[in-house]
Amino acid sequence: MRLPMLDTTGKSIDPIEVSDGLFGVPMNQALVHQVAVSHMANARQGTSATKTRGMVSGGGAKPWRQKHTGRARQGSTRSPQWRGGGIVFGPQPRDYTQRIPKKMNRGAIRCILSQKARDEKLLVVKDIQLSQAKTREMVKLLSSLGVTSPALIVTSAPQRDVMLSAKNLERVKTLPAQQLNALDLLQHDRVVMTEEAVRRAESLWALDMPAVVIEAETEPAVDEAADEATDMAGVEEEAPDAEEAEETSGEDAAEEREE
Repeated sequence: MRLPMLDTTGKSIDPIEVSDGLFGVPMNQALVHQVAVSHMANARQGTSATKTRGMVSGGGAKPWRQKHTGRARQGSTRSPQWRGGGIVFGPQPRDYTQRIPKKMNRGAIRCILSQKARDEKLLVVKDIQLSQAKTREMVKLLSSLGVTSPALIVTSAPQRDVMLSAKNLERVKTLPAQQLNALDLLQHDRVVMTEEAVRRAESLWALDMPAVVIEAETEPAVDEAADEATDMAGVEEEAPDAEEAEETSGEDAAEEREE
């Protein structure tokens, strides 16, 4: 498929041919949701902690005697109903990590990029070259491209000028192509990719079916060659047995004549 490509001034130039295995994949909402939830869960620290009644210091003495006080019986001032007491069922340190297979992560990236391309929210730029690392230069670039909403700028490799120019802009983030992920794609409405970033992303996540077909075609040829070698070895092993059989039959015939 083809996508329109722009220069830094916002003018349209020759369209770029992109892989259908990365920008032409149907949407799978369940997959994208599961991957996005895993990214948010993995970002949680899980360090919240509260003290139970066994962890709170003090409270060794019984507040008052068991009976004949007219008040409810109490055993410790560290009980949950007391001020300064322990917490019941409070949060404890835990690990929120969710393991997602690589195929699911890559599939979610394909789905989101394809949907961005269908919604015309994916802009391909020939290259991003800034005269100097200034915020106003990035503002000028985004305004010429017509990008006013939250934007994700993707380059083939980390570019210092681009990173410094965009770091002070609210809701604008820069990423190298190899660090592209489903959560950042979902959190930013517009995606601006350079031509080299597109090629880099294709080399990382595009579906390449011909490579699988070639491997499937080459495997039987190897098996046939191995079978032929096995047959030849069997013939060579059978030949000495035939000669021994002939010698044995000749000796038997000579013994019969002598008798």
